[in-house]
Formats: sequence, structure tokens, C-alpha cells
Amino acid sequence: MDEAQRLVELIPRLRRYARALVGDRAGADDLVQDTLERAWTKLHLYRQGTDLRAWLFTVMHNVHVNRIRATRLADPLDDDLPELASRGTQSDALVLRDLDRAIARLPADQRAVLLLVTLEEMSYDEVARTLGIPIGTVMSRLSRAREKLRSMMLGQSAAAKLKVVK
Repeated sequence: MDEAQRLVELIPRLRRYARALVGDRAGADDLVQDTLERAWTKLHLYRQGTDLRAWLFTVMHNVHVNRIRATRLADPLDDDLPELASRGTQSDALVLRDLDRAIARLPADQRAVLLLVTLEEMSYDEVARTLGIPIGTVMSRLSRAREKLRSMMLGQSAAAKLKVVK
């Protein structure tokens, strides 16, 4: 099987990750299209025998970051996260909606790591290679993302929890 055919077979995974990363279907489809266009033109840079999926996620990540930079929509890291609205019922659909909204409010770097580890089931090492960051950074971003999600889902403020050191 050649790389072009494998690239096409990975489109559903790219769409799933893009949808979670961007938050809306139209934006995700645009991101996948731009990613595939970039990957197709740069396919000669792909090294035979390496993980094509990780390479495509790297391309997608870079396209997404370039878009954010170009439109100047990068959110500053803000510890004052707004609280989620209170749910009227314990419906699973509402919990999922709140979780989706909470994930969308995470800083882009934390959201990317969280989605690659949880949604795409990539190892920390694969995420580190995909995003071009050290594995320790992957672990710290994942930890911060999980803690912020936990706080938002419980309706708690994201105030820093400091330990007293003597």
C-alpha cells in the first residue's frame, strides 16, 4: 500500500481530531482539507517506515497553529476561567455538552495534548514527537489540562492551589 492510499485511510481520524481541536464541523473540515493539501505537497518529506499517522497529526498541528497566529486568536493563558452554567438535570447529553465546552476553553497547547492522548490514544512519546515538544512538557500540559477540566466540571474557580513549604 502506498503512502497516498494510507493518507486517505487516515482521513476519519484526522476529522475526529480536527473536530475536537477546532470545535465546529465546518472549521474542522477546513483544517482537514488544509492538512491534506499540505501533506500531499510535502509527501516527499515523509520518511518511509515512520508513523504516517503521527506525521499527519504533526502537519495538522502546524497548520492549526499557523491559522491561530495568522488570525491573532491565540488566547493568553488565563487562570480566571469562567464557571460552567449549572445543569438543570443529570442528563448525559448535558454533561457531554459541558465537557465539550470546557475542553474548548482550555489553552490550545493543553487542548492539543489532551486530545492526542485521550481521543487518539497516542503515547506520551508519540505526542511529544508529533508536537515537537519534550515528553516532560507533554506530561505537565496533560496534568494542567486535566486539573482545569476537573475544576470547570465541578464549577470550582481555577485558583492556584499553593502548598506551604517550610
